[in-house]
Amino acid sequence: MTTDDYQKQALTTAMPTSMNIYYMTLGLAGEAGEVANKVKKLMRDNREANKDELAAELGDVLWYVAGCASVLGLSLEDIAAANLAKLKSRKERNAITGSGDNR
Repeated sequence: MTTDDYQKQALTTAMPTSMNIYYMTLGLAGEAGEVANKVKKLMRDNREANKDELAAELGDVLWYVAGCASVLGLSLEDIAAANLAKLKSRKERNAITGSGDNR
């Protein structure tokens, strides 16, 4: 399955009222927060990760990323390729560390 296949199939489960950038962005933030909260509790309790639980939460994050891309008319495949190109360029220029979008 390609990321574009996932994007198309995932969004068949979206309600029409959720197909807007506000709903998708807030959902993404909420699901990313759930991942962070589970990891926080692993640290607090000095426990090993339950990979199945985290995979389920990451799947929810992926759904909302696909939703954000879709409502913006973007392809996950294109987003992934552009991100890899950006990271490759940073690595080649020894600019992986640091901060800022335009390094």
